[in-house]
Order: sequence, then C-alpha cells, then structure tokens
Amino acid sequence: MKRKIINIFKKTRKKISKYLSTNRLFLTFVLFSLIETIVIRNYTIRNVFDYKPLICDFALLIIIGAFGYFIKPKKQFNYYFIWLLIITLMCIINSVYYVFYTSFASFSLIAELGLVGEVGDSVVEKFRVIDFIYIIFPVLFYLVHTKLKRGSYYHFVTKIEKSKKMFVSTILAGIIILAFTLVNITGTDASRLVKQWNREYIVQRFGIILYQGNDLIQSLTPKINSLFGYDEAAKEFKDFYSKKFSEEQHKDNKYTGVLEGMNIVFIHMESIQNFLVNMQVNGVEVTPTINKLSKEGMYFSNFFPQISIGTSSDTEFTLNTSLMPASSGTVFVQYYDRDYVSIPKLLKEKGYYTFSAHANGSSMWNRNNMHPSLGYDDMYFQDFFVYDEKTDRLGLGMKDTMFFEQMQPVLEELEKNNTSYMGTLIQLSNHSPFSATDWNPQLYDELGSLDLTNTYTTIDEETGEEVQITDDYLKGTKLGNYLISAHYADLALGTFIDYVNNSEYYDNTVFVLYGDHDAKLDKAEYQYYFNYNIETGELYEEGDPEYVNYDNFANEINRKTPLIIWTKNKNVAKKIKRVNDNVMGMYDVMPTLGNMMNFDYKYALGHDIYDIGENNVVIFPNGNFVTNKVYYNNSSGNYMIIGNDSGDVSTNSVVIEEDYITNLKNYAEERLIVSNDIIIHDLIAKEGNNIPIIEESGES
Repeated sequence: MKRKIINIFKKTRKKISKYLSTNRLFLTFVLFSLIETIVIRNYTIRNVFDYKPLICDFALLIIIGAFGYFIKPKKQFNYYFIWLLIITLMCIINSVYYVFYTSFASFSLIAELGLVGEVGDSVVEKFRVIDFIYIIFPVLFYLVHTKLKRGSYYHFVTKIEKSKKMFVSTILAGIIILAFTLVNITGTDASRLVKQWNREYIVQRFGIILYQGNDLIQSLTPKINSLFGYDEAAKEFKDFYSKKFSEEQHKDNKYTGVLEGMNIVFIHMESIQNFLVNMQVNGVEVTPTINKLSKEGMYFSNFFPQISIGTSSDTEFTLNTSLMPASSGTVFVQYYDRDYVSIPKLLKEKGYYTFSAHANGSSMWNRNNMHPSLGYDDMYFQDFFVYDEKTDRLGLGMKDTMFFEQMQPVLEELEKNNTSYMGTLIQLSNHSPFSATDWNPQLYDELGSLDLTNTYTTIDEETGEEVQITDDYLKGTKLGNYLISAHYADLALGTFIDYVNNSEYYDNTVFVLYGDHDAKLDKAEYQYYFNYNIETGELYEEGDPEYVNYDNFANEINRKTPLIIWTKNKNVAKKIKRVNDNVMGMYDVMPTLGNMMNFDYKYALGHDIYDIGENNVVIFPNGNFVTNKVYYNNSSGNYMIIGNDSGDVSTNSVVIEEDYITNLKNYAEERLIVSNDIIIHDLIAKEGNNIPIIEESGES
C-alpha cells in the first residue's frame, strides 16, 4: 500500500513537472497578468486579499490563454504578448482614470476622446510614476521568451504538444474555476453586472477583466441595446410615473410663481466647490463674488452634482432634464438624438428665446449636436469669440473676463429684442489641470492675486527674540493651484456681476449660478492641506489634537458645489433671499425652478426642494446616496451618519432605523433604472402619452 502511494506520488510529481516544463509560456502569461490585476486592485479599491475577484480574473486568464494552444508553439509568444499588452494598457488607463473619477474606465469614453477635446489634458495631469509599474511585466515576459528561444524549449514543445487536447483541458479548467466563483452570486450581483452603473462594485466582486469585457460589450452596442427590452422598460416607465403622478402631488408654497415671467441666465461655474465659499487665505476671500451673491440671493449650502464619466456634460443634462446620466457612455455623445423634456424646451413653449455660450470648441462633449437637442435656439462657441492665443488665453481657452465682456452686447440685444429669454453661460478658466505654469502673471494681476504663504511667529534659539517665518507650503501643489485658479474665476465672475448691477438692463432677469462638479483633486491633497503643521513642516498624525480625519466619506461630502439664485431686482431679491441647508441634487434644480417660474416638470426625477424639504434624497450614478441623515456607499454597503446642517460627523445625534437604508437603496435603484431606460429607449417621447392615471379608488 505504501509503495502504491509512493508510485502515485512519483507519477503525479512527474506529470506536474512535465506540465510545468512544457507550458512555461502559458503559465508565465497567466502569472504576470494575474499580478497586474492584483496590483490595479491594490492601487484602486484595495481589496487585494478578496478571493472572489482574484479567482474570477485567474479563470478568465486561463480561458484567454487556452486559445493560444491553437497556435504553433513558435508563434504562441505573439498571441500571449499581445494579450499581456492589452491587460497592461487596461491597468494603466484604469489606474489613472480611478484617481480622476474614483471609478473605472469605460470603452465608451475612450471612443469619445475626440469629442471631449482638451479634457484629456486633465487626465494626463493625473499620471503618476506608479501608474506605469505594469510596463515591467511585458518587459519581463519578453525576457522570458528570449531565454526560452535561446534554449530548446520551442523546438521540444513543437514535437510533443497536442494542441487540441491542451485547449480542451485548459479551457475546461478555466470554466470550472469561473463557475466556482459565479455559483454563489446574488440577484444584486447579477443586476449590477448587467446594468453596469456601479463599476467599482463590479470590479470588487468580479475582477477587472470581467468588468472590462462586460463594459466593452455594452459600449459597442448602445444602439443595438435600444432594440431589446423595450416592452419591459416601457412597462416599468409607465408604472413608475403612474404611481408618481398619483402620490407626489405638488402643492403651492411660498416660492410658487415668484420668478414667473422673468428672464433666466444660468452661469455654469467650472469646478467651483462649496468649501471655497467664505474661505479666506491670509485675510483674502477666495471667492468674494460668490460669497456676496450667496448672502444676497437664495443659497443652497448642501448641493450635490450627480455626475458620471461625462462630468460637465452630465451636469448640463441632469440640470436641464432632471434625469440621471447614462449608465454606459455619455448622453451628450451617445444619446443626443433623443427627444428630452428640458428647461429650454419648456420655456420656449412660454415664448422664451434660448441660447448657450461657451468659449471652447463646439465639438467639446458634442455640444454642437446636444444643445439643439436640449432646445437651445442659438449657440455661441469658440469661433464666435475674438482673442489672442498668446495674450488672452488661460488654461483651456479664452480667459473668463473676456468671455463675460464679449457676451455683454449679446445679452443687451436679447434684452432689447425679446420679451423673455433663457440662456446658459459656461465658464472655462477654472478647468483642471490648474497648472501653475499655465498662468500668465500679467493677466492674473489684472484682477488681483492670492497669497498662499503661511506666516507664524517663533523664538530664535540663539537670540531668544521673536522672529516671523513664512512657509509657502501650498506652492506648486494641486490644491494650491486650484485655489489660485478658482480665485481668478470668481473675480472674473465679479466683473460680470458688476456690469449687471451697473447696467440699465436686467431688472427682470434672474441668474442661477451653480458649480458643475468638484475639482477632481486627490484625497491626499486635502489631507495634506488639513494636517500640515507649519511649525514642523510635517503632517499631524492620527491621535494628535490637531489631526483632521479626512476619510473617503469626508471626501465624498466635500464634492458639494454652490447653487445660488440671484437677481438685482430688489423686490424679487427680498422674496427669495435665504439659505437652504437641506441636501439637494442637480436633478432638483428643474422642479425647484419649475415651481418658481411656473413651468411643467412632471417627468422630473428630482423634486421641488420646497415640496420635499428635509426628506430629500440625492442619488448618484454609482448607487451612492445622501440624505440629511446619512451618506451611503453602495459599493461597500457602509454609511456615515452626518449632521443635518453642516455635514459633520455626528454619530450620536441621528438614529437610523433598520429599514431606512434598505428602502433608500430600492428608491435609488428604481430611479437609476427608469432614468436609463428613458435615455436608451426614448420613452418620454414614445410612451409619455400612454401613462395610466390612477384614480383615488386605485383603478386606472
């Protein structure tokens, strides 16, 4: 018996040894590729030791590698090397992309790079040396191949390899391993994989390779997808709005009709975050204009953009339609040809002339096609403006002061020739990457400067006298450059507001100013800012009384931007002046203004904030949501209790009931699904008139 066991052991060891010696290229490919998938998860979601994505990636790599056995051994290197390069490139792109978006890259966005113009500079600016660690593996793989080539490996394997048998056994092994990790998936897992709107969760559960493959399929077939699932989507759409129309009855409130008949101009404040409001550096306000307007108008201090990969374009879409961004790709590029119900269209029905203006190329985010689709009559893009590339450019284009200056005569003509008008002015100067080298000191000094140095008093050890030391610790940092950039953008806005106040026009015009999204700065930038000890030049550590715990939740809440409704009309200004601290999302703008201006907004997914008040829920494209009580992270399933007004952590002041999170998760998912179905299948146009009205008896 003992001898049999020994023989079995010897035979097994011999087979393993033979397999290892005759499949070196395949095994090296799988090993190097698997290490890359582990590294990308380590530098993004940090779940290195989670076996589920590891096994899933491993199984898929075996399946991919199995097809190499159809190729003669001498040429197998080319097949495996190409796949390793693809995986390497995938990891590099996702590593950089995750820093920028805290999400994973989509093929649909890569396909749209020609339409997002200079935004690519912002992504390139995020490159880190560590992002290119993956290049090591193709180099090592090539060295392994060179060594095998010099020996007799390929010649030997050619003689003994049974390609069909190896393919069948290898792919079967991959399928069995894949089945092992997929056998216990929940309905939620499957739903998220199909819908693709929570990318981070998919990578956490299924690994980077399955995520990217699934994304490729969905990105390549957006038009085909619209042909499938229509009946089910239409039914869900009609059921949702039938219930919504019967349960969410709008009642007039204090602000109903307060802006009716007024002209309205939206000012799209690029990358302006709410933490800048009332912030001072060395006694100088970073955003003096916004500070002033927030005190004179209606200021929403807990306002959240709801963007996906479309950033600024997602904000424009959600603000104008009260729908969420698309789960795959961007609405502005892939779904611009739908018939959306939007603010410009609804105001045109009331006799308004509509326009948009942006000093960038018309193809940026496909605005030349999407803006007409939203209902803008005329558009003023880069070709309309006159400026010198050398002396008048800041960052991505013409400086904001000139943009506002050249729009003044346009607005005056509108005031003279139109009974009512609506427009959108999009700022540009505060666009990332906020590089200090892009700043022309002469241009910047036209409006003022921002001194970021920090001065403190200490005792000279030799003389015993007090001395002042200046520390320019923010110089050259991304956050420091952002503060300088935002300060300029605010002062440029101030020149326009001064013009409005001094003009004979605009007494019947209201301005709605909003930050379109956060600055996309690394969490480490804020941690450095909050925890820098100017006296030691080091960072405060956890446990120190001065230490600020700027964690992931704090970073998410810090993405808030300001929203202000302002007018120079003193009578109207008195009626709307207030601060609203309730959480509010970009999709709440349309219904809130709809109540104030008396236009229809029945398909809005958001709410008039004065209808819903403290019960409002702001959902995000990845399934996260925030209320006055909690911020919930859909990927981890964790949440943070927050204070009602300030957003500070306050774990003892709010009690969360057991079903509170569950109900809100269902609330968020239902709206994400309905919104995406509307976009893909053009349901408002096709099914809007077929929504059954539920009577009080419950019959339709």
